[in-house]
Amino acid sequence: MILISPKIVFCPLFFTFIFICPGLIAQVSQKPNIVFILADDLGYGDLKTYNEESLIPTPHLNQLAEESIQLTNAYCPAAVCTPTRYALMTGNYPFRSSNKRGVLANYEPSLMSQEQVTLPEMLQNSGYTTAGFGKWHLGTTFPTLDGKKPAGYGKHKADDNGANLDLSKPVSDGPMDHGFDHWLGFSCASECWIFEDRMVTAAFLHDFYTTEAAKNKDHIQYYELEEYLPYITDESISYLKQHTSSQNKKPFFLYFSPYVPHIPLAVNEEFRGKTEAGLYGDYVQELDHHIGRILNTLDELGLTENTIIFFASDNGSHFSVAADELPMEEAVNSPFEVDENIEIDQIHYPNGHLRGTKRDAWEGGVRTPFLARWPGHFPAGEKNEALFSLNDMMATLAALLAYDIPSHSAKDSYNLLSVLEGKDKGARNSVVVQSSGASYGLRWNQWKYIAEPESENSALPGQLYDLAEDESETTNLYNERPDMVASMKQKLAEIMKSKASND
Repeated sequence: MILISPKIVFCPLFFTFIFICPGLIAQVSQKPNIVFILADDLGYGDLKTYNEESLIPTPHLNQLAEESIQLTNAYCPAAVCTPTRYALMTGNYPFRSSNKRGVLANYEPSLMSQEQVTLPEMLQNSGYTTAGFGKWHLGTTFPTLDGKKPAGYGKHKADDNGANLDLSKPVSDGPMDHGFDHWLGFSCASECWIFEDRMVTAAFLHDFYTTEAAKNKDHIQYYELEEYLPYITDESISYLKQHTSSQNKKPFFLYFSPYVPHIPLAVNEEFRGKTEAGLYGDYVQELDHHIGRILNTLDELGLTENTIIFFASDNGSHFSVAADELPMEEAVNSPFEVDENIEIDQIHYPNGHLRGTKRDAWEGGVRTPFLARWPGHFPAGEKNEALFSLNDMMATLAALLAYDIPSHSAKDSYNLLSVLEGKDKGARNSVVVQSSGASYGLRWNQWKYIAEPESENSALPGQLYDLAEDESETTNLYNERPDMVASMKQKLAEIMKSKASND
């Protein structure tokens, strides 16, 4: 906080006191509001600012990009949802958590301990009110009627999913216990359950993830998947309006985490067929529309000038290609294969020129578009090549707010505020990345190393790429540069063996 003292001007004849008006003090000292928008499975190449050949119209995100600093080497740093969200919320690499591969399954407990300071907790401690809408996927404990684990625990699909849940009691160890004053959304996609604050109030209607076996659910409101994005957008806008009109003058943190464009591609009818990139493109355009609604609300409420907007994705796109001719409605949560015999006129590449997709340690799986807008503070329309990882959000915002992060938290978070301000390329020269399994890689300056596969039957050796010359990772230099391989292998091992203070 900036403190401004009254100015005292001495005059031989009399004293003149010039006081700065309270409104000016508030204007200078007020902390910025923060909105973090985290798309789900959106590709690096979906926005034109990262891929000029994108076939998806995203006017609101295009405008946001023009008003933002755009990072071109930002990382998730994992190729699937749970570990990336852990990194964002804790400032730690996901390998420091108990979840070593993939995503959390149904009803699994929180990945964060109560002692671990999270991003929203840090903001609460800095005087913010915090609200989240959409997808958590970091673990929540659900009460049961028999005191046993919920039916379906540890699975992604179970016929008796939730059969012994006690829906009359609050959930625990979820978003409200790790920094959010208000939460509306679900914990894990396959659970289907939507909770408001700590009470389960709603659920998805879903062909694959079911709730039929649950008891005492007369109070549950059911939503089609197509209704969820408009629903959480409406609720986010209501939150902004209520906060602005209330007597609560705290700055706010709004975490908008939609389940889009994750499959199944639940596109509303008014957006179907609106792009040349098939249902996937239509879904991204629908997401852009609702992001535009939030941005317009900030404008209408006079909040834009003192609100920081961050936009990123939690991993690369599920799809390597998207087109009208592809049966994308049939896509399931596994790699999407394209019939090579299909003739396609217009092809959209969700991950742009980057190799790989969601689940891969290649760039297409782990590099994310990253936009940061703060009028008058972050340069508009500027691109910056600095390395950045989503676990850097904690240290970066801590520097902005003069917050002292406890030593047991945010082990792997760098303060890159100067990067967002366009002043330099930052202190980070390496990023650890991870596939959906336990395949790890290291981005070190221009070099990218991916460790040897765990399977002894794999024909692939380890991988080494010079991203300055080969950003699409087409030429494996593993055998040609054994010196660089040895150096990067050692550096990756040192990072992963380093003792996190919260271990």
